[in-house]
Amino acid sequence: MARAFDVHPIDATFGAVITGVKLASIDDATLRMLHEAWLQYALLVFPAQSLSRAEQIAFAKRFGPLELELSVLSNIKPDGTLRIESSDDDAVKIMKGNMIWHADSTYMPVQAKGAVFSAEIVPSAGGETEWADMRAAYEALDATTRSKVDALSAYHSLHYSQSKLGHVKREGSEYHGYGLHDGPAPLRPLVKAHPETGRKSLNIGRHAYGIPGMEFEESERFLDKLAADACRPPRVYAHRWTSGDTVIWDNRCLMHRAMPWNMAEPRRMVHSRIAGDPASESAPVA
Repeated sequence: MARAFDVHPIDATFGAVITGVKLASIDDATLRMLHEAWLQYALLVFPAQSLSRAEQIAFAKRFGPLELELSVLSNIKPDGTLRIESSDDDAVKIMKGNMIWHADSTYMPVQAKGAVFSAEIVPSAGGETEWADMRAAYEALDATTRSKVDALSAYHSLHYSQSKLGHVKREGSEYHGYGLHDGPAPLRPLVKAHPETGRKSLNIGRHAYGIPGMEFEESERFLDKLAADACRPPRVYAHRWTSGDTVIWDNRCLMHRAMPWNMAEPRRMVHSRIAGDPASESAPVA
């Protein structure tokens, strides 16, 4: 059956721009084709969709139950003023943390399946989102390193990653604390097989730490080098947002990060997180 939309592969090891479809009104047959494209490309970019928030939630739910229906990521305060880059603003610390390579909810008992992300307000420069292909990164490893990572795991913690930025959960914080705790952390293999494609990928990023069997500093150096080597061309793509753009990515095989922008300008993004399947995305908590 011919596709009901046009696919324009991105100049990277992953990703495609999809045109000729309106996400607010797709039928089941088109959804199945989009799902196939999603598994192939891992990142689908849909320009000029201008989804309402309710439409975004409805679209995300067609890929599975949601872990988070809608999270607003913005430097705009509820009163309309802008946050400044203050070391005392916990919401800014979360945004700063999001500027480091990561996958979503690896610090939760069940890792997220994917996410739908839309731009409502964008700055005149900066504020791009970058993604990195952890499938191609794993496949690019030399045989010795690949054999090594196949046998290793790491703990994942948002408390750990945010504490490196001077951010810990505190009373009265504007940040609601999702995942921000200093309790038991899930232990995840550094290599995972995709539950739908079977393709292996690295599962690393800023939340990962403390590889069992390694000294802490050795673990830090090893994980940092893995991420630095992984997140290089042709395995990366940076999307320059236009208001109304929507993307969906596969959190099971991509990492992502936000890029800095001048916080004297407003930026507002909306995020719907697709829950992972406990059968494939669970991790033991130690």
